Amino acid sequence: MLTPPRTVVRREAGLYALERALQRRGFRYVAGADEAGRGACAGPLVAAAVVLPEGRRGEIDGLADSKLLTPASRERIHDEVVERALAYAVVVIPADEVDARGLHVCNLAAMRRSLASLAVRPEYVLTDGFGVDGLGVPGLAVWKGDRVAACVAAASVLAKVTRDRIMVDLDAEHPGYGFAEHKGYITAEHTAALRERGPCPEHRFSYVNVAAVSGLGDRPPRSRRPLGASREEPMEHSGTAGGTVGVALGEQPRRPAPVGEDVVMEGGVR
Repeated sequence: MLTPPRTVVRREAGLYALERALQRRGFRYVAGADEAGRGACAGPLVAAAVVLPEGRRGEIDGLADSKLLTPASRERIHDEVVERALAYAVVVIPADEVDARGLHVCNLAAMRRSLASLAVRPEYVLTDGFGVDGLGVPGLAVWKGDRVAACVAAASVLAKVTRDRIMVDLDAEHPGYGFAEHKGYITAEHTAALRERGPCPEHRFSYVNVAAVSGLGDRPPRSRRPLGASREEPMEHSGTAGGTVGVALGEQPRRPAPVGEDVVMEGGVR
């Protein structure tokens, strides 16, 4: 059996180089997946998956890692991705499910669900940081993938904008925490509000800082959420793939390809 030639994608080749290289190898539909909200101690975890079209239509002006963009740029790019993408899907995991299942398990499950919900079946999958098993197609976990691959950057923007919009809505439901400003991440203002008010149902009680102010820090993480601190129904977001997801336990992250080095593919699969 002949081994396909080695493909090297150099970092300086730009945000679209990895997808274009895969497409030249016959993988026409390349999907990217990313999440937003891992580091937040309040609000949902949101994952998104995107398949961009080939050629110029898939090139979005200003596309980059969502963390490097201004809020106005993220909103503009979000709308362009939604308009241009061959397919996209967004999955929202509420805080109580993160507490019940664990952050890493929910992260993998959300990315898997978003990829499985795409209207166009991907032929190759690029993920940011963690490999996602069980997709039935080859894939590559890329370190800092949202700064290396356009489809992952597009997914990061969809996830970030969706989550930010949710946090603004939650600020109206739970005033006084500043969710609209810090989006549930740990800031001095958020910490002060937690100490003064205690946690609300949108906080993640499995997180050490929330458990400390709730008086539940001596319990195991998944038993810290008190009764009555869960939503009666999962959060839904208009036009997304849905609310909570079923999860598979025991998943372990694959070692990602590091940014700053050339990404090497043997036969299109690493």
